[in-house]
Amino acid sequence: MATPARMAEPTDPSSAATSTRTALRSDQVDLPPALTNRAKEAKWLDERLGIGGVGKAFLRYAFPNHWSFLIGEIALWSFVVLLITGVFLTLWFKPSMAEVEYNGSYQLMKGMMMSQAFASTVDISMDVRGGLLLRQMHHWAALLFVSAAFVHAARVFFTGAFRKPREVQWLLGVGLLFLATMGGFSGYSLPDDLLSGTGLRFADGLMRSIPLVGTWVEFFVFNGEFPGDLIISRLYMVHILLIPALILALVAAHVGLVAYYHHTQYPGPGRTEHNVVGEPAFPVYIAKAGGLFFLTWGVLALFGALVTINPVWTYGPYNPAQVTAGSQPDWYMGWVEGAVRIMPGWESHWGPTTWSWNIFIPGVILLGGFFTVMALWPWIEQWFTGDTRSHHLLEFPWQNATRTGIGVAIITFMLLLQFGGANDLIATHFALSLNAITWFLRFAVFLGPIIAFWVTKRICLGIQRRREERLVHGSPSGHMHRNADGAYHEDDVPIGRDEAFTLTSTPGPDPLEAGPGTDARGVHRNEPVSTRRARASRWWLGDNIAAPTREELEAGHSGDGHELEPSKK
Repeated sequence: MATPARMAEPTDPSSAATSTRTALRSDQVDLPPALTNRAKEAKWLDERLGIGGVGKAFLRYAFPNHWSFLIGEIALWSFVVLLITGVFLTLWFKPSMAEVEYNGSYQLMKGMMMSQAFASTVDISMDVRGGLLLRQMHHWAALLFVSAAFVHAARVFFTGAFRKPREVQWLLGVGLLFLATMGGFSGYSLPDDLLSGTGLRFADGLMRSIPLVGTWVEFFVFNGEFPGDLIISRLYMVHILLIPALILALVAAHVGLVAYYHHTQYPGPGRTEHNVVGEPAFPVYIAKAGGLFFLTWGVLALFGALVTINPVWTYGPYNPAQVTAGSQPDWYMGWVEGAVRIMPGWESHWGPTTWSWNIFIPGVILLGGFFTVMALWPWIEQWFTGDTRSHHLLEFPWQNATRTGIGVAIITFMLLLQFGGANDLIATHFALSLNAITWFLRFAVFLGPIIAFWVTKRICLGIQRRREERLVHGSPSGHMHRNADGAYHEDDVPIGRDEAFTLTSTPGPDPLEAGPGTDARGVHRNEPVSTRRARASRWWLGDNIAAPTREELEAGHSGDGHELEPSKK
């Protein structure tokens, strides 16, 4: 099993507080009177639960200070808002598809037949004091939770925080992202209005497209043919019990592994693979975390009060014979719907069965493939690079040009599919041909990611060259001189030691070289590198700008500056 990095004091005396394995003595920790006055209670708990050592370690735990680390906390606090508002909604919501006659205060639906689920949703919105505010806060919090989870996963991906020894943390994060998506979809479907029913019809189509067993899956989930009579109550149990319990368990394991391995950090002065430079948990980090929670709550309350979302009373109760015009799912399912919309109508008829490739490939294979590749990514990248070292320092995105290019290509692919999911609205709002939009996107989803990958990789390599230039020659001073031969030259100013340390603290791996299965002594290699893998490694790493050698640095610093071409008259 991998072991956490040994904690050591930073070499830079000006660096911030550093986490160490040695616990500080109680007289070295300045605690406020509110805590020191509770000595008897603390002693009582410590004698029974042993919280003293845990408390000392937590209070002095160092958290690196960078804004991007707050994205995961936004996801956590939005989930807390979901739990609080969700408890309120469960007191009033009735998860039943039994038909009742509506007799609430919304006059436009008086006497209309609808399910108890939809009627209770309208009652929460119209008759329960504060119900509409908390229902809309719940929906906005769900969108923020999924959005923050995706952005947090992107930050981890682009900075290489998933590398050894944090592969298990990455798997837990992928599981959380999947559960967040499924939790959002299940909650979105509960009101049983015409819009959410259309979303369930879409999910039913995905199930039925599974070859051979699709119909059986549909009957199992819906208790018969769509829409059945139990799907709302089943989704309700999944939404309020199963998914929250799994999310809480994965969050606890995820945070536990963060504490075990210690937090990753960006390269910088005094930061190495063996320490953590940051601010102590108490009082700095706790104050920040608490403030971020109240800020998240306040923003969601503001949105819930001022920005209408999912006004189910304007859609009406679900009717399988109707479809809401211009219906759009929440954004995290929009790219899947877009893939289904632009897919050509391919299907096969083998014997008595119909294989609907136009639904199965973009809906089931694409969605499942995305999360599968995402989960396996640490090992996929390791196969290309051969990098098996433990990493506690992050990479800047430009330092790994190929990975960053792939990430931007995937984002471009998903954004184009989002446009596909809204092709009807784009056509009506901009007076464009729906068929023209569909055909354009069919080509764009292949060409767009390729262009995005190439452009992004070129940009990253350009940044690498510029950084290497700063290391070797320093920073341009802006003072130009002309010699007798007509050549111009610019004086350079050496960069600071802190910047030089930052630029050289995370050297990348070299491309793998193909070799025989045995070494020079005839001993069998544990992992011989094949020619195919070596070519793949050169494709991944071959374009990277190598760090300058000591001789190059000395030669660059010994010169007076850059000499430019002589002027031509």
